[in-house]
Amino acid sequence: MLKIGLTGGIATGKSTVSRLFRKQGIPIIDADKMARIVIEPGGKAFAAVREAFPQCFSGDTLNRQALGREIFHDDAKRQLLNQLMHPAIREEMLEEMRGYEAAGRTVVIFDIPLLFEGTMRDLVDYTVVVYCREEIQLMRLMERNGLTKAEAFARIHAQMPIEEKKQQADFLINNNGALGDLSAQVAHLVEQFEDMKKEGG
Repeated sequence: MLKIGLTGGIATGKSTVSRLFRKQGIPIIDADKMARIVIEPGGKAFAAVREAFPQCFSGDTLNRQALGREIFHDDAKRQLLNQLMHPAIREEMLEEMRGYEAAGRTVVIFDIPLLFEGTMRDLVDYTVVVYCREEIQLMRLMERNGLTKAEAFARIHAQMPIEEKKQQADFLINNNGALGDLSAQVAHLVEQFEDMKKEGG
């Protein structure tokens, strides 16, 4: 099975590209979705997170805004949360991948926002980065989230620079242009993945 990691920066269009890959029939394993699942009651990280951050829970209900506030300005707490959640997220992703493999799927995409920053790079064979220039990223983020230029700039610069991710990519999807152009690039990549699979990766 060919395992592709999909990543990008905030407001570069990764979610749109993920949807386009899904429309092309490629299964998507979504790290953000898994992050929500593992901290639901009965989830793999639920008990550990509740023990570490009891002030963010009311019974079995997690107050996500409260947890966000706890970790936003505190690196130690953010690292602790990541340590508790990442192994559980990884396990969920691998379980889903094995399900697709058992069903005979030959290519799967791991949609991981922090692919290069985090601990999941080894899950994938190749990486795809959705790229756009920073000024476009800034404009899209301001429009999408109703942020000031300074707020949008701060969010962009809290991540690894998109130019750095671009350098690390095996494949690049350029999202400086129109949606139709994006669809064509995704379709072309799907053909490449299928060819790589036939050739044995």
